[in-house]
Amino acid sequence: QVQLVESGGGLVQAGGSLRLSCAASGLTFSSYVMAWFRQAPGKERDFVAAISWSGGSTYYADSVKGRFTISRDNAKNTVYLQMNRLKPEDTHVYYCAATSRAWYLMRPEGLHYYEYWGQGTQVTVSS
Repeated sequence: QVQLVESGGGLVQAGGSLRLSCAASGLTFSSYVMAWFRQAPGKERDFVAAISWSGGSTYYADSVKGRFTISRDNAKNTVYLQMNRLKPEDTHVYYCAATSRAWYLMRPEGLHYYEYWGQGTQVTVSS
């Protein structure tokens, strides 16, 4: 079965950096658009970033543009989220997601496109 396992979350001071990883199994990783979403308690799950099959196209939420970078290693079946200049408002549970829909046939920020989800990893940014 398909599994997405996030890691790399933790506690960091404002202005610091973290790198999240999401290891995928049970799917042909290079055929899936991958994305990161985040969710605070009692709030909706929000889009953070997405990356196309080859990694040639990326898309970011305005709130993280210029600070976060999504990348993937298809040989390792892993997608990453490098988070720099972290702010307290970046405190969320971060989720990895995968969809087999073609990049050009979807809106990457659309939560409903994604078929598979990880369990999430907590990121806490202290002020």
